[in-house]
Amino acid sequence: MPETQSVFQKYLVPIAIVVAGALIAGAVYFSNSGGSGAPDGGQPPSVNVKDVKIQADDPVIGDKNAKVTLAYWFDYQCPFCKAFDVGGIPQIPIEPSLPTLVKDYVETGKLKIVFKDYAFLGPDSETAALYKHAVWELYPDKFYEWHEAMFVAQDEENGGFGDEASILALSRKISGLDAEALKAKVAEKREAYLAFIDEDRAEGAKFGIQGTPGVITGTTLIPGADDLSTFKAAIDAQL
Repeated sequence: MPETQSVFQKYLVPIAIVVAGALIAGAVYFSNSGGSGAPDGGQPPSVNVKDVKIQADDPVIGDKNAKVTLAYWFDYQCPFCKAFDVGGIPQIPIEPSLPTLVKDYVETGKLKIVFKDYAFLGPDSETAALYKHAVWELYPDKFYEWHEAMFVAQDEENGGFGDEASILALSRKISGLDAEALKAKVAEKREAYLAFIDEDRAEGAKFGIQGTPGVITGTTLIPGADDLSTFKAAIDAQL
């Protein structure tokens, strides 16, 4: 027994070092990816935002004739999407890009943004996406306000804000929204909305999007919550 224990101790430290190294490497890779989800390691396909389908069920903000289009795949449970949208994630200390893009490009008529589903982090992701479609169908002028409020309220994944009751409570606080009408619309069109959600995610995957956030503008794919300068450079190149 002592001899066996000695052999075990001899290899224990090297094994621990290897395991720790693997964990650290994984953490560094994930943090550098800037988004929820992991790519498959292959080369992303070439992209063109002109190939992105913009359908009636896809929320759009901005002038429909804007010169530049930005397609944004996201999940309301994704912390990297919150960092991109509104900020407030201490572990992801980046400037939220979306408010500046809206102010400098959408409100000046240069850019329109298409909001695409990539609901993959759990049941609350799906619930939020269902209500996204109901808000867009019933109250399109309130969509962006509701969308940002959803990210401000985001907390832990699938364990806090994000179930139907909490989404309805948030919706009641936004002037002009009827939470009961939204609930009825989700019940009425659940299967149709789920088909839209699946279609959006499949489309994103076709373009090489493996997680959230994922953005395509022009011929540029931006996988993750990158710096504001990256998004501005991709937009400015098209103006």
